[in-house]
Formats: sequence, structure tokens, C-alpha cells
Amino acid sequence: MTSHPDVILVGSGINSLVCAALLATRGKRVLVLERNDRLGGCIRTEELFPGYRHDVLSQWYPLFVGSPAYTELRSKLEAAGLVFEQCDYTTGLVLLDGRGIALKQNIGDTVRRLEAVAPGDGVAFGAMATRLFGEDAALTFGLLGQQPYGLGVVKLLFREWRKRGLEGLTGFAADSLESFRRWSERSLRHDLSRALMAPWVLHSGLGPDESCSALIGKLTFAAVVAGGMPVVRGGSDGIVQALRQVIEQHGGELRVNAEVTEVLVNGSGRRVRAVGVRVGSETIRADEAVICNVTPPQLYGKLWPQAPSPVRERAAGYRFGRGGMQVHFALRGTPNWADAELARVPLLHLTESLEQVCTSVVEANNGLLPSRPTLAIGQPTAVDPSRAPAGGSILWIQMQELPVRLRGDAAAQIEVPADGCWTDAVREAMADRVQARLEQVMPGLAQQIVGRRAFGPADLQALNANLVGGDPYSGTCSPDQFFWLRPFAATQGARTHRTPCRGLYQIGASTHPGPGLGAGSGYLVAQALAPR
Repeated sequence: MTSHPDVILVGSGINSLVCAALLATRGKRVLVLERNDRLGGCIRTEELFPGYRHDVLSQWYPLFVGSPAYTELRSKLEAAGLVFEQCDYTTGLVLLDGRGIALKQNIGDTVRRLEAVAPGDGVAFGAMATRLFGEDAALTFGLLGQQPYGLGVVKLLFREWRKRGLEGLTGFAADSLESFRRWSERSLRHDLSRALMAPWVLHSGLGPDESCSALIGKLTFAAVVAGGMPVVRGGSDGIVQALRQVIEQHGGELRVNAEVTEVLVNGSGRRVRAVGVRVGSETIRADEAVICNVTPPQLYGKLWPQAPSPVRERAAGYRFGRGGMQVHFALRGTPNWADAELARVPLLHLTESLEQVCTSVVEANNGLLPSRPTLAIGQPTAVDPSRAPAGGSILWIQMQELPVRLRGDAAAQIEVPADGCWTDAVREAMADRVQARLEQVMPGLAQQIVGRRAFGPADLQALNANLVGGDPYSGTCSPDQFFWLRPFAATQGARTHRTPCRGLYQIGASTHPGPGLGAGSGYLVAQALAPR
């Protein structure tokens, strides 16, 4: 490694590692600096209990497997040992009485299964999927997959205007802003179908009553059904190790325990340029660019506080969303589902109804611990049995509607501290609520548990500084912070991944195209610096 890399990347989440791997394979000298003691950002696999390998944070990779970055790097990653596992099932729903529906990775089969339990809604889903992946595919995926301010988007909008006309474009925009509740009440006939799809809205940090939640909920649900829920064999840290190997094989370097405290710049005004970073007392120069995988307040409030004041004000006003929580169970045997088919589903949800999902979001927004939280129930061992001892299994439970600052408990059962901060006691009490809720649909769960480990919002932020307040998505995806406006409206040269400082870029979930494990922002910045 030379003393002057071409590109320095701050942070080692999937966007950074993918960006570094792409740049390295295209001939750039890269250096990745990570403040923690391990690489990966939100990708973190730990043996929480002997023989059980848990993905503590993120786990599912449908967005990455379908990404252009994976297409380009696939052969190299596979040579480095990366293997994705998948099964025939994708998602589903379980109700409190134990009834459920399991869906396979097949649009037609999903139509048939939904028609059997919710007549008319299977046909409605099929029509929705056909439009998403047919008529609207070029526009939707074109907007999400390109630089919003690039010429490609202008060409895309012109083509769609010629095809649809002005009314067609404005109609698409109106549909994109609609709430999920409004769309589902108009388009679906049955409460079961609404309860099946509504929790997918939460996976973007939105609630079913919020703007844009219809498009995001429909798109996420349909994409999962069509593309499946792949996991990394042996644990998600396999993707980190494979990307690391690719980077190092192509001359790159990665360091842990290397916290960047400052981005170094030269010049002033419009001529200011990033020239390196400071790590403790060490100065590291970059010949071409510095790429920061951090939130806007971190970038403009800490790393480059000399940014123009309007940009710093925008960054300071960046909004983070509700807190998240993870509860991990190591089990003897598999869960005792009333419907045995549910044991084969990688990720399903537990809720009573669309209305209950909405209620839990409102409770969290008001600072209350939800009385009946929506549970995302991951069963990674249904896809990859190697993660547990023979006969054992893992439950990966995620909640995405928790308050950052505690004001009380909606069920009036958990005492919250006067300062509103999460404590170990509150976290474990909430984990008890989760377990009691699971026992209603998995009889005998308590006797199967080898171990349980919970991570509350404060724990999530401690693991990853980008998860401010425990927000798993590094900022809400409301219309004022999405697409052209992510992380915020263009201000004095700051837009999407560009900053007012030449050679200084921002990537990660706080930037376009937003959260997920698709590495979209890392790919777009790699394209900008070293076009393929």
C-alpha cells in the first residue's frame, strides 16, 4: 500500500466495502478506515450461544443479489468463498390464533394462495405485481438506480413523458405519494391481505399512514415474493470477508480501530477540495477522493465542520426515525407452529391487523412502548441449517416501531425511567413481551430456549454510530428526505452523494437510494469515480 491511496473510505458498511471493491478492481488504490474493532457496519455475525451463529443486525440480501454491483463482483466474491442460500419460501403472516399464510417465491403461486383465503385479493396482487414489474418498472427502478441529478434521469423522464404523457407522469407521482392504508382500503377486500402486506412498510422506517408508504410497501412485498430472501451461508459476515479478500487481492487496504476525526481540505469557497483525513495523530492523504459512509450530522458537524452554514443547517435538521430492536433466540428443535408450513418461511410477520400495525407506530411516535408490537420473525435456519447445531434453530426477531425517547408504556406494565432513556431493564421487559407474544403462536417456546439475547435502540447505536437513536435506516424515508431530497434538498452544491467540497462524497443509508443492503450508493459513487 502506498502512502497516498487514490481513495479513502470512512466506515466499512456494505456501501463502503462494495464501493472499495469496485474501485479496486477498476484499478484504484483504496484504503478503508473503520472506527470499530471489526468491519461490516450493520453486518455482524456472532456466536451468541455455543454452536449458534446469529446475525445480530441485518441478515437478508434480496437487494444485493439483484444489484448491478453483485453482477459485476459475483465471480470474484464466489471465488472468495461467498455463497448465498435460498429456499422456495419467501414470506408470510401469522395471526395470534395461530392461523397463517406462507408464500413461495412465485408470483403465480402467491396469487393462487391469496385467492384461496382472500378471494379477489390474489388477483389484485397479481395485477399490482404486473404493473410494478411491467408498466412501471423502467420508471421506478430507473429512478432508484441512477443519480437523481444525472442526465440519465432526464432522459428517462423524457421517454416516460412521451409514452405516458403529462397526465400519466403526474398520476405516477400521485400514486407514489399515497399512504399504504389508503391504497389497501381501496384495492384489497380482506383484512388478512392488508395485515400480510402492511408490515413490509415498516422495513423502510415508515408507517402505513405515512406518505409514500403505499409504493414502498407494495414494491418491497412484491420484490420479496418475486426474488426470495437469500442469506449468506454460515452467517452474513461471509460477505464482509469475501469483499475484504477482493479488496486486498487488488491492492487495497482495510484498517479497524481507526476512527477518522477530521476530513482534511485545501482551498476555500468553491475551490475547496478534500485531500485526506486525520486518524488520531496520523494524517493520511488521498490523491483523488474521500468517501464518507456517515450520517449528515456526522459529516457536516464533526468531520467537516467548515462546510457552508446553509449546508450545516440542513444537516443539523436531518430527521432520524423510530428506534428498532432485535431479539435473538437459540432453540432446541424448530418452533411448534400450528401450521407446520410456517416453519419453512425465512421471514414472516406477526400482527393482528393493518390497524394494529398503525396503532403501534402511533404509540411509538408518542413515546410509548407498543402494547402489541409488530414482529418480524426471521428463521435463518430454515434456509441455512449450518447456523445451528443439528436439530437446533434460530429465531431472529425485529421490531421497527419503538420510541427513541421513552414517555411510558401503552400497556401500563413496564416502568420507564424519568429521564426517558432506554435501560437494560426496559429492554429485557420488552423482550419478555416479545417472547410472550411468540408463545401465543409457538406453544412450548419457553422449554425450547437455549438462550435469548436482546439489543434495544441504545445498543444498536452503540454497535453502529449511523443508527442514531436506534433507527435501523439512518434517517426517515419521508418525501422530504427521499430521492432528490435524500439526505436533504440540494444546497450550495450538496446533493445526494456530492458535497460542496470537491473530492468529498457521502454514501450510506442516509443517501440515495436509501436504506437496505443493495449497496446502491456505493455503486453509484464508484461509477462516478471510475466509470466502467
